[in-house]
Amino acid sequence: MSLALVVPASAAPSPDALIAEVYGGGGNSGASLTQDFVELANRGSAPVPLAGWSVQYLPAGASAASQWQVTPLSGSVEPGKRFLVAEAKGSGGTVALPAPDATGSTAMSATGGTVALVNATTALTCKTTADCAADARIRDLVGYGTSTVVREGTPTANLSNTTSAARPAPEDTDDNAADFAVGTPSPVNSRGQGPGDEEPEPEPGDKRIRDVQGTTRVSPLLGAKVAGVPGVVTATRATGDRGFWIQDTAPDADPRTSEGLFVYTAGLEPTTQPGDSVLVSGTVAEYRPGGDTAGNSNLTLTEITNATVTVLSRGNALPAPVVLSPPDGFVPTAGGGSIEALELDPATYGQDYYESLEGMYVQVDDARVVGPTNSFGETWITTKPTQNPTVRGGTNYLGYDQPNSGRIKVKAGSATPQASNVGDVWRGATVGNVEYTNFGGYTLATKSVGTYASGGITPEKTDAARSHELAVATYNVENLAATNAQAKFDRLAAAVVQNLASPDVVVLEEIQDNNGATDDGTVAADATFAKFVDAIVAAGGPRYQWRQVDPQNKADGGEPGGNIRVAFLFNPARVSFVDRPGGDATTPVSVVQRNGRAALSASPARVDPANPAWSSSRKPLAGEFTFRGRTVFVVANHFNSKGGDQALHGRYQEPVRSSEVQRAAQATALRAFVDQVKAVDRGANVVLAGDINDFQFSPAIATLTAGGAVVDLISTLPPAERYSYVFDGNSQTLDHILISANIKRYRYDVVHVNAEFADQASDHDPQVVKLRPSTGNPQLDKLVFLLEDLLECAPRP
Repeated sequence: MSLALVVPASAAPSPDALIAEVYGGGGNSGASLTQDFVELANRGSAPVPLAGWSVQYLPAGASAASQWQVTPLSGSVEPGKRFLVAEAKGSGGTVALPAPDATGSTAMSATGGTVALVNATTALTCKTTADCAADARIRDLVGYGTSTVVREGTPTANLSNTTSAARPAPEDTDDNAADFAVGTPSPVNSRGQGPGDEEPEPEPGDKRIRDVQGTTRVSPLLGAKVAGVPGVVTATRATGDRGFWIQDTAPDADPRTSEGLFVYTAGLEPTTQPGDSVLVSGTVAEYRPGGDTAGNSNLTLTEITNATVTVLSRGNALPAPVVLSPPDGFVPTAGGGSIEALELDPATYGQDYYESLEGMYVQVDDARVVGPTNSFGETWITTKPTQNPTVRGGTNYLGYDQPNSGRIKVKAGSATPQASNVGDVWRGATVGNVEYTNFGGYTLATKSVGTYASGGITPEKTDAARSHELAVATYNVENLAATNAQAKFDRLAAAVVQNLASPDVVVLEEIQDNNGATDDGTVAADATFAKFVDAIVAAGGPRYQWRQVDPQNKADGGEPGGNIRVAFLFNPARVSFVDRPGGDATTPVSVVQRNGRAALSASPARVDPANPAWSSSRKPLAGEFTFRGRTVFVVANHFNSKGGDQALHGRYQEPVRSSEVQRAAQATALRAFVDQVKAVDRGANVVLAGDINDFQFSPAIATLTAGGAVVDLISTLPPAERYSYVFDGNSQTLDHILISANIKRYRYDVVHVNAEFADQASDHDPQVVKLRPSTGNPQLDKLVFLLEDLLECAPRP
């Protein structure tokens, strides 16, 4: 005798989420409902999250070829509530389902089949009752129709186009026939609505935008779910970080709390439009551009993610944009720590002011450009045009305590500004929304832009050196390699000839090896120099000669494989280079005495190249020149960059300028070389030129100029002219020419040809000094200079 054992398709009845009703006759002949559906219920006391779950269907007579059809779920089924999953829609019927909580496309049989609630989204593979009972992913299973193969216990009776199988009560005995009754379909969704029920009028939730934004930089509701946050859509963004901005039209009286907010729609183009009155539900998030790591000093953008949006009405008036007017202060300090938890003080600090308007609809009138449009279409403007203005319309950075609160980055929103130079003005109103972005911080995403008006700046030209003046220039040519397009060489060459008036000596920074960034061990740069010199000749300049020392491969920083270095160009018709052998990548130059005067042991040669100060950085190059019988020592420099410094606009205040440590050590090493020269010959002429990568008020420059041995020429200019570079809307100084204090007669000029312009050959402006080298004897200098002046003024035959 044998016994047939019926194996249930679940190890135990479901304690919470289960299938409450199944119907497969939707849209069929004689049906009133237009769609199939599966209804879930929760018999437990806590919500059951459905993310990663699914409803799956298998035909009644399952065979080896049958496949489970999957409908993924999201959201949750609340205790004592229902959750409606709509499936395939037929051509018959007249009554629509109530708004479903999830939607699939499975065409279920009207008479028989199997439906499973699965805590996974991959298709099941079981085809028998026993196999399905062994699959722990199945939370509940219903076999309806007497011929159904896979079921719990006994399947339900046959269904029809007008009947469903439903649980009379939320009980589960793992016997489908006992748990389900056949009757008229009665779908109910999570809001308790049945067929034909009207949607309830949406109502705002208990949180408003100001509650989400809070009074600090981080939302007090971070990570929380909010429902029905009201606002009017002020602008949308359909590319990049897609989403839209909303603003509360009934603001509170607290100036710290923003009334605007960004709603992030991820990869989906927003379906809202400006003027929509909406209710937004979702999760409060803080997005930190560049990544949420301790090393990233950026602040965050408060936003709502995973949003659902209800549009209440369209065509509403937008709130009047706030005219930006930040205070002079920039940002509070936290002793080097994070300011994110500090209460905002928008009346005192400009960065607090912008944060208090994050997401809001704002306006700048007659916006003046202080940072040229870059390759990403970003432009810097100022909201405070009288704040440290330069002579050409920029905003000058004159000290760590003067970072200029009026600056704000502009990026294209639904309107794209015209490419602009420093000093240009966008007449009228430029309108958009405030956000926080990478590489610059607080940003105005434009919705409309004022009318472009040129500020009229043009590339400057310096006058030529007089016959008795030695012209020494410095120019960072931005990763120049022989592989660059001829057009770059031509533009740089034209600047040397036309704008710098063919200086006698040109100190170059960022000359790359012959194949540029190709990382194959090449260090020679003769092809790069030859191409540049030929371009200068073609532009009408002299045929310069060059002197340099090849670096060791990948030892000097810069673009990997590029092997950037500093170098000299010189015009042999005007100045002589004293060549002495012995200079190579690792041998340091020393100062010797020759005929009672200072001389270099090797020329060209590197200054203290083994000093750790120059690790992964360019080593200074010293060269000995002779001009009208007088010796001039020129040192070409390119100090380490500011990479790794914390952002001026970031969360750590005051920001740590970690790169200053190495530049301070480099300045000490370079100053030691100057002192060596002066120890041998107090009257020696020394010129230090190049990209020091630091400001005239920095510790590095203070080290070089301590005691008055050398003079930083940029500091001799009026404050409004002290710049050679523009970064984040701040006109500032990175490039320097310093001369020994015994050189009394000179003319100095920063020649603005690049940094202020959207179209640049390099991101640095060159500069030039036209000096009269000392003889080493002040009394003799007076006589020599007088004779030179007389000869200069004498009529030509």
